[in-house]
Amino acid sequence: MESTVVRVATGGREAVHDITAECERFAAAAGGDGLLHVFVPHATAGVALIELGSGSDDDLLAALGDLLPADDRWRHAHGSRGHGRSHVLPAIVPPFATLPVVGGRLALGTWQSVALVDLNVDNPDRQVRLSFLKG
Repeated sequence: MESTVVRVATGGREAVHDITAECERFAAAAGGDGLLHVFVPHATAGVALIELGSGSDDDLLAALGDLLPADDRWRHAHGSRGHGRSHVLPAIVPPFATLPVVGGRLALGTWQSVALVDLNVDNPDRQVRLSFLKG
């Protein structure tokens, strides 16, 4: 298995950050057929396969804002207002995805992208672990 860590700066704001290019580069360098596992080792972030651009990323943030409002309802209450919602996020947007790789290329659908989803404005620096298991 080959593995690397990609660092992502979310800028201290809610973010849907496209990491498709990083995943593609890693899969191409690993070469061949296999599985690419994408993992965010944070208790307050997730990985989504979603169409990006054309407003879908903003729609996802809006939907998560409706589902997980940044208010004072959360029992986990340290950090910025509504921080507890960030700890619920990985139950909805899991912190991992496993993608097929064929001939060194991600086998994504036409409009699918790989995104880091992060509602935690208290932690602007994230890591994403990419691991490739050859078939």
